[in-house]
Amino acid sequence: MPISRPSRFFAPVLAALRPGTSVLPQQCTCLLLATLLLVPAAGAQDVPLPDRLADEMTLEGVTGYDESIPRPEDVLGYQIGTHHTEPAHVVRYFEAVAEASPRVRLEGHGRTYEGRRLIHAFVTTEGQLGQLGQIRQRNNRLVRNPEGVSDGALADMPGVAYMGYSIHGDEASGTEAALLLLYHLAAGRGPAIERTLENLVTIIDPMFNPDGRSRFTTWVNQNRGEAPTADPQDREHEQPWPGGRTNHYAFDLNRDWLPAQHPATQGRLRVFHDWHPQLLTDFHEMGKNDSYFFQPGIPSRTNPNTPQENQDLTGRLAEYHAQALDDIGSLYYTRESYDDFYYGKGSTYPDINGSVGILFEQASSRSLKQETNRGVLHYAFTVRNQFAPSLSSLRGLVEMRTDFLSYQRDFYASADDFADEAPASAYVVGLEGQRTRAQAMAKVLQRHHVEIHRLDENVEANGQTFQAGSAYVVPTDQTQGRLVDAFMERTTTFPDSLFYDVSTWTLPLAFNTDYTEIEGGASGLLGEEITPVAYDGGNLVGGRSSYAYLMRWDRYFAPRALHRFQEAGIEPRLLTKPVTAQAGGQVREFPRGTVVIPVRTRSMESASDYPPADSTYAMARRAAQEDHVRIFGLESGLTRGGPDLGSGSAPVLERPKMALLVGEGTNAYNAGEVWHLMTERFDTPISLLNTEDVEDADLSRYNTMVMAGGYGYGDMPPEAVKQWVRGGGHLIALDDATGWAAEHDLADLEKKADVDTDSLFQDVPYAKLQNAYGAQQIGGSIFRAEIDDTHPLMYGYSGDTVPFFTSGTTFFEPPTGPGEQVATYTEEPRLSGYVSAEMRRKAAGSMAVATQDEGGGQVTVFADNPNFRAFWYGTNGMFLNAVFLGPAF
Repeated sequence: MPISRPSRFFAPVLAALRPGTSVLPQQCTCLLLATLLLVPAAGAQDVPLPDRLADEMTLEGVTGYDESIPRPEDVLGYQIGTHHTEPAHVVRYFEAVAEASPRVRLEGHGRTYEGRRLIHAFVTTEGQLGQLGQIRQRNNRLVRNPEGVSDGALADMPGVAYMGYSIHGDEASGTEAALLLLYHLAAGRGPAIERTLENLVTIIDPMFNPDGRSRFTTWVNQNRGEAPTADPQDREHEQPWPGGRTNHYAFDLNRDWLPAQHPATQGRLRVFHDWHPQLLTDFHEMGKNDSYFFQPGIPSRTNPNTPQENQDLTGRLAEYHAQALDDIGSLYYTRESYDDFYYGKGSTYPDINGSVGILFEQASSRSLKQETNRGVLHYAFTVRNQFAPSLSSLRGLVEMRTDFLSYQRDFYASADDFADEAPASAYVVGLEGQRTRAQAMAKVLQRHHVEIHRLDENVEANGQTFQAGSAYVVPTDQTQGRLVDAFMERTTTFPDSLFYDVSTWTLPLAFNTDYTEIEGGASGLLGEEITPVAYDGGNLVGGRSSYAYLMRWDRYFAPRALHRFQEAGIEPRLLTKPVTAQAGGQVREFPRGTVVIPVRTRSMESASDYPPADSTYAMARRAAQEDHVRIFGLESGLTRGGPDLGSGSAPVLERPKMALLVGEGTNAYNAGEVWHLMTERFDTPISLLNTEDVEDADLSRYNTMVMAGGYGYGDMPPEAVKQWVRGGGHLIALDDATGWAAEHDLADLEKKADVDTDSLFQDVPYAKLQNAYGAQQIGGSIFRAEIDDTHPLMYGYSGDTVPFFTSGTTFFEPPTGPGEQVATYTEEPRLSGYVSAEMRRKAAGSMAVATQDEGGGQVTVFADNPNFRAFWYGTNGMFLNAVFLGPAF
């Protein structure tokens, strides 16, 4: 059994002990003494880190490393911690180790938006690696048949650890630690390694976010010389917008575990639910002047749906991390700063899935060296600090293996008890209204292995009627019952008033679906399980038309269908008044917002310019099939009621030519949400225009400009935007960009007065002031707004109110001009989430959505973000109406 570098010290010994070599007794004694003196106590000097850092580590139970397994520097060409490893090189090293080691199997779980591989490696004994299928099946019994797993069976089962790293691409040290962990487990020798391999199947996912990491590593590696500098003003230390934290579309993937909107998340969830690990680690970085954090977090901010046993295991595991960091002399802290409330984070999502998630936060050097208030922080030091808790995580899981296994088994064994006590036995979701939105929500639930059934009998509840076959049921009496309750519930009471992230995420409100909670038994409602949910419901009624088609605007992807027709040169028109027309052999009513798709258009100068009637028909069929819209063929423009199709009340819809302001002063998250929505979901091009280029840009190329939100918009001159708007442009301002528009006289809005916190906190002790101020923030709640459904911005919506995602503390008085007020928060606006009494009073009756004329153009403002984290389908439609239906305002 070859061992690594220490073997060079023993060459004379090994030579003397070869078969056929004569060795005298005194020589044996000397050789034995030499061997005892030279064998490393822990093999730490062979950890592939710079010598000083390696020397500080004591790896008990590790005697050396197998020389047949490539070290990181053998493949990468540099020592870990001396360079930022790029994603392709991470993959290359994992491939090299998997090829060389019988302990490692490398698999993939998808590709990113930019086409990079998403990989994970299984590491265990050679024997267990050949039985991964059987081990996975046995492990899944803890979830799917927990009653059938005895304590004796647990004793013979390996635990499963999912080691995840660097979901924020510029928090790079985690991925380097993953490279070290792979080498350590694949090449390590000694009783500690054997114990880990025998007792665990370790899944190493080295890069949760390869696209963001690529953006970051490219920047720092290209902007660093041979002699790195710790100067914080150096170019290496100043990433350009949007930085490497986020994915391709500037989304924070560590908020996407619940919404599951992106391919990296969806692939990761498949691995998670295929294996159901007992432990998932989530390695991050934080501010340079901090030390090291590991969970447990702030106790009062743990989600009430998380069992206490989960936190108990977290606390016991923390003792292993403390020992590991004590051994290398690194400072750390727990139970502060971070919480376990929002289930959309990597360290919290496992907690509602019978696992234990652990957050690690290392002070960040970002570059190779960084000045801090405690001296210079080196990248290699941060990598070492991430590697040590990686090992302590595995050690703790090995020593508490049966406790973790039994916790997961009991979590799912008690699912029936939970369902008996849950406030709702099921959620019924209607499909007759916004069918596509309801199906999109069901797709999200199914990514989390939630069972969904057809509604088998009619339900009347809370003034709503749900027809059998036209709704689905999500019961809480199922394996994922706790998750269902946590994802669907409305919450207005909380043990704490401070939150690291949002305080609510009620999916039916986010998707704006018709739904109701069922109390009592729901088994009689359950029809067949729907596996999987698929978009449907589109149809073309009336067949081929030689005159025009009418497309209803009540399906989520209707704007995508509209854009297809516009791209083909057709000039659709918008019905701003309801009409009655003959279609498909019967008289039908068509509401405001219905789109007229003429087969022939006046702007076409010759017969050769007309798309063939068969071509328009083919596009209509495609729209029905792929965009799931309802289209009706007509033979005449003469209606039975309401204006005829050629009426002046049906304006032509101009194809949007969009610019999205990005760069300095803009919110990358908000901008990325718009970019993703338009290009990924609606196949509509949008130009990314840097704020610093606005003054010199040819803005006449665009008829629509989006300011998605930001922090002052840098040095962008407002006059350039004003001139463009007054010349006929349509400005759409979201979130805090609405304040920018008001400040620069592009929107006539008045801010509501701030809460007088000085008076409010006059008697609050100093030690409690920070929390008191924090309690006045709205980190993320859901408000109800009354809408004017006759306004084009609300076409496709039904009912008097719509849920909105709300954050921040800025609110505006509603505008007073005719037709300007489109949506207004109600007098009691909160539907779910934390809001202080003072902020509820301030928000009451404030503007949610408004539109105003400005010269020859138009300004549409949203008080909040209608596209939040890509899962707020419910308010996407208003933003899309602003983009596609603007000429009708």
